[in-house]
Amino acid sequence: MKFRLPLTALMLGAALAAGPAFAKKKEPVAPPATALPTFTDPDVAHDPDDVLYLDLSDGGRVGIRLMPQWAPHHVERIKTLAREGFYDGLIFHRVIDGFMAQTGDPTGTGQGGSKLPDLDAEFNSMPHLRGTVSMARTNDPNSANSQFFIVFYPRFALDRKYTVFGRVILGMQYVDKIERGEPPEKPTRIIQASLASQHKAPPDFAALNAPAAPITADQLSNSQSN
Repeated sequence: MKFRLPLTALMLGAALAAGPAFAKKKEPVAPPATALPTFTDPDVAHDPDDVLYLDLSDGGRVGIRLMPQWAPHHVERIKTLAREGFYDGLIFHRVIDGFMAQTGDPTGTGQGGSKLPDLDAEFNSMPHLRGTVSMARTNDPNSANSQFFIVFYPRFALDRKYTVFGRVILGMQYVDKIERGEPPEKPTRIIQASLASQHKAPPDFAALNAPAAPITADQLSNSQSN
């Protein structure tokens, strides 16, 4: 199986030079909040078929503007999988503080993908800024399939090496809350992924995150009798 991640062995030296968040056997150091410029999208008149919503288990909806002019085949792949419900229930399996959050693998291991064929690279000049959404891949440039990652903090060493296909335009605060880890102990899930054109309402986040009701004596007695 392939192991898709936005940090390949070939890039390890450059990544280590980029900052301590990549260093092996060291605690990742998140940049200060004041150093986190968030991408601002001045265009509010988006084609609803080019806006992807991710409803996350951490309590909010993330909106991603898909950019077919940057990577038409990758955008079409994301749309196809979202319409099929492929991303519903998947976890963010690799989340590195100060770097990025990766999802899109049905096995939750980083080694899986969809049944569709891998995509040819569509590298472009768009930088990996905070809020950038880019496709994960193996050392093979033409191996992107279903996995993607959202950047917490600028990583320009990834530019022109991974296919950027969108930017977060809504709910970056929920991206920031995604549980860290490789994999996280209690991973954040995509409850629902949909296109704005599908007009799917977000789930009841309050109910999803409400603490479980304590088991009553009667319920315990009934379960034991059954």
